[in-house]
Amino acid sequence: MNEQQDFASRRAWMVEDQIAGRGISSPLVIEAMRRVPREKFVIRSMIDCAYDDGPLPIGSGQTISQPYIVALMVDALDLTGGEVVLDIGTGSGYAAAVLASIAARVYSIERVPELAETAAKTLSAEGYDNVVVRCGDGTLGWPEQAPFAGICVAAGAPAVPEALKQQLSVGGHLVIPVGSVHTVQSLQRITRVSDTEFRSDNLGDVRFVPLLGEQGWS
Repeated sequence: MNEQQDFASRRAWMVEDQIAGRGISSPLVIEAMRRVPREKFVIRSMIDCAYDDGPLPIGSGQTISQPYIVALMVDALDLTGGEVVLDIGTGSGYAAAVLASIAARVYSIERVPELAETAAKTLSAEGYDNVVVRCGDGTLGWPEQAPFAGICVAAGAPAVPEALKQQLSVGGHLVIPVGSVHTVQSLQRITRVSDTEFRSDNLGDVRFVPLLGEQGWS
């Protein structure tokens, strides 16, 4: 078995055991997790751990999220295909690639210039030409491309940024960890019910790096 076949086999097992085995049943999410080569989005020294059941360091004090958490957050967006979505905290680009396997267009914001540059190159090299990455303050969103059917935030905020809520389309979902940087956070799904009304659902406890920015942690 060559390296590519080995990774494909490990990816299939990861999806069966870590994703479907924990109750993620959306065919679109399952297929996206099967297709995206996570080994391309981890640093070389961590490549043998690409399909481990946990987060991995990617440099600059950031991590690539546990595969199950990525699947859980994407699943919570209730995408059906063809949407425009916003990804906050690009990191290595893995979650953006999963989103891009479902959505028509993904706009992704990373605050660390080196990570934004590397992620953009990796996404392009892997053929994800429906992802646009920029470096900036993710707490402010990407207003010129709004509204978004879904917004996924891969960092913990002290509260839900108002800018992100206002960039949701009616019926859209915002998935974001909320809580202290020193304890577990609550993974919240915010649904825009109308122009002025939002509903919040708690999806469980998670632990993320802090969301830094004007409407996040200082």
